[in-house]
Amino acid sequence: MEKRVVVAMSGGVDSSVAAALLKEEGRDVVGVGLRLTDSPPSESFHRGCCAPRDLADARAVASKLDIPFYVLDVRESFRETVIDNFIGEYARGRTPVPCIACNQVVKFDYLAGRAKGFGAEQLATGHYARVVEVDGHLTLARSADRAKDQTYFLFGMSQDQLTHTLFPLGEYEKQRTREIARGLGLPTADKPESQEICFVPENDYRLFLEAEAPGIDRPGEIVDREGNRLGGHPGVTHFTVGQRRGLGLGGGEPRYVVGLDADTATVVVGERCDLECESFRAERLRWSIPFDSAEKRLSVQVRSHQRAVPCRVVPMEDGVAEVFPEDPAALGAVPPGQAAVFYDDNIMHGGGWVA
Repeated sequence: MEKRVVVAMSGGVDSSVAAALLKEEGRDVVGVGLRLTDSPPSESFHRGCCAPRDLADARAVASKLDIPFYVLDVRESFRETVIDNFIGEYARGRTPVPCIACNQVVKFDYLAGRAKGFGAEQLATGHYARVVEVDGHLTLARSADRAKDQTYFLFGMSQDQLTHTLFPLGEYEKQRTREIARGLGLPTADKPESQEICFVPENDYRLFLEAEAPGIDRPGEIVDREGNRLGGHPGVTHFTVGQRRGLGLGGGEPRYVVGLDADTATVVVGERCDLECESFRAERLRWSIPFDSAEKRLSVQVRSHQRAVPCRVVPMEDGVAEVFPEDPAALGAVPPGQAAVFYDDNIMHGGGWVA
């Protein structure tokens, strides 16, 4: 049980190398892929993870490494916890982060539980993150490759999940990962990465929403902060807070989306400075390192590729906190629905959702 480990293999180079490193350590490795959705409608769809051809790549890697490989059908769970939530958030005028919901529920809840069915106490993935202990609590530290760090997407992991999860690439840089894959002759060594949402065809979420939720959009007005009408729009799902392009308002000073009201189908625009938040609320917070004071000074990150900005965090009731960034301009737009993840230097303390 201690030697056997289940590796979540998505068909990319990272999970491939994670499996290879554990095999080299002498671990009894079992590769597992996840069938998340039905077959894609076109060959250009799904340049990400867990598509049929990605699972075929994962199977080819498993064969090369001489490890067993299985595919688990999680379409129903993925639909309920990820896709339906994605649609619902856009319908409310929010901007979701589906990869976090997938990690929290599908990978580190369902899959971790299934690992025991394979006789393994541990689950491994190809994420760039490190598990560390701080004051008796397990949490995540940023990876050695800061540009590839994925702790932002993993903030919801419980202490039990952190105890039983391995991140073999946490100390590696992406370039070294590819070098290892080439050296082992893995078929995914030079497979390009994707920044797309894995279930959205052609990376066009608007067409996806129209197909999956007909009638989700209704036309409305674009107004300035004083309520003056500036134009019209086809639906609030076409916009996110902070957006500049695609407003269709003609020339003049640059305008940015500063607010969305799904109930009235209203898009509010303003100047760049109007995006600056002196404070915002984060909800459904999960803390790896418990709050032991009335407030903490940490740094907050509200987008996956953003630098964390120093802030003051004041906890309230029911898993909500008020967040006061020291430099609102540096933080920029804070779209509702995005994750707000808190760090002390490279150590993640927890996270929640922008309310």
